[in-house]
Amino acid sequence: MRREKLTPERIRRFACPPDRKQVFLWDTEASRLAVRATAGSKSFIFEAKLERRTIRRTIGDVRDWAVPDARVEARRLQTLLDRGIDPREQDRQERARRAADKAARETAEREEQERRRYTLKALCQAYVAMLESAGKKKSAANTCSSFRCHLYEANPEIAALPARDVTPHQIAQVVRQVREAGKERAAGVLRSYLSAAFNAAKRAPLDGNLPSSLIPFRVEHNPAADIPTIPVQRGKRVLTPGELRDYLAALGPHLADQALYLALLCAGQRMAQLLRVRVSDYQPETATLRLWDRKGKRAEPREHLLPLGAEANALVLRLMDRAQRMAQERGALQVDPWLFSSTGAVPMDTGTPGKRLAEISHAMGGQPFDLRDVRRTVETMLAALRVSKDTRSQLLSHGISGVQSAHYDRHDYMEEKRAALIAWENRLAEVAEGRPAGAVLPFAKSG
Repeated sequence: MRREKLTPERIRRFACPPDRKQVFLWDTEASRLAVRATAGSKSFIFEAKLERRTIRRTIGDVRDWAVPDARVEARRLQTLLDRGIDPREQDRQERARRAADKAARETAEREEQERRRYTLKALCQAYVAMLESAGKKKSAANTCSSFRCHLYEANPEIAALPARDVTPHQIAQVVRQVREAGKERAAGVLRSYLSAAFNAAKRAPLDGNLPSSLIPFRVEHNPAADIPTIPVQRGKRVLTPGELRDYLAALGPHLADQALYLALLCAGQRMAQLLRVRVSDYQPETATLRLWDRKGKRAEPREHLLPLGAEANALVLRLMDRAQRMAQERGALQVDPWLFSSTGAVPMDTGTPGKRLAEISHAMGGQPFDLRDVRRTVETMLAALRVSKDTRSQLLSHGISGVQSAHYDRHDYMEEKRAALIAWENRLAEVAEGRPAGAVLPFAKSG
């Protein structure tokens, strides 16, 4: 073992012979310190024994370490050995600690990024996108409007919170603000929309029918579920025969008026469904109009068939002729035209007939009414005509999503619906003439 006092000059001259892989020059000042020389490098090393095991540890390149500093490090390592501590194990622990610290920092940074990204607002937006992709355009628009007005704009600090951290108290605060502003129905609807969004995100990891975009929100509970539901005040407005007569008289030849008239003739059909009708949805052989009911949680829209009465059938034929002429003028004969369209390219906006009805209601004076009130009026009068509840449900496409209707009752109710629509047209004829229910005269109204 060659041992000399290490100096920069001695280290410079020290070299590994060509026939050796490595050689060592041991220091006389720090007995466990040496310079190891190989064919391409020189470094300070420390070597000693711990429990009869040789411990060798590289301190560093001689170009990076001064001799005094290397001696200090060698003595430090010897001190550890004297205490029974293996420097290599200490190094491993230090590397593990640093790795753990790095992982913790990265996790914290990732968590913070997720907190900033997967907020309550982002969850609401993802839920609206889910409704849109499911074809529920109107529901998506209504939901988006409620969130924007009562959450994004009114409570931006809550909207910016991570969705998974939102508490029931915060949801209650949002809903209470709307309710205390006198908007009882809007508050109930907002609570329902928020609950639906949280439920969708909560179920997404296990439900393949839900979009994967909801999974990263990591929602484990629904804070809106703890908020009591707000009962919606049931509508009671029913038009009198005189009001219904004035309403009929106000309907003119414009397309929105014709949509309102056909909805009325067809026993108060939902306007959104009626405006989606195309020419191909009419079956001339049976005078049947097909609607698609997308309302509720249906994965696929339900086919809703209406066997038309004479007046409704005549109106549909006129509307079909108009739609086909528009398609011909646009050079779009191969396209299946919309029955209600101002341009032929897109269906009429669902809000247009409602606005027109509001104009008529305002002009009539008295208590205002809307499309829901007209629909309620029709069902009330159908009940007075002794049309059964089952037939009314089939005719208005509501209350038929239960187990019995979905799985067991396979009757199509076409004859019952046809008889009811004919009886309804006859009753409207009586109303238009100002006659009480009784003898029926032919009903004719120009469109």
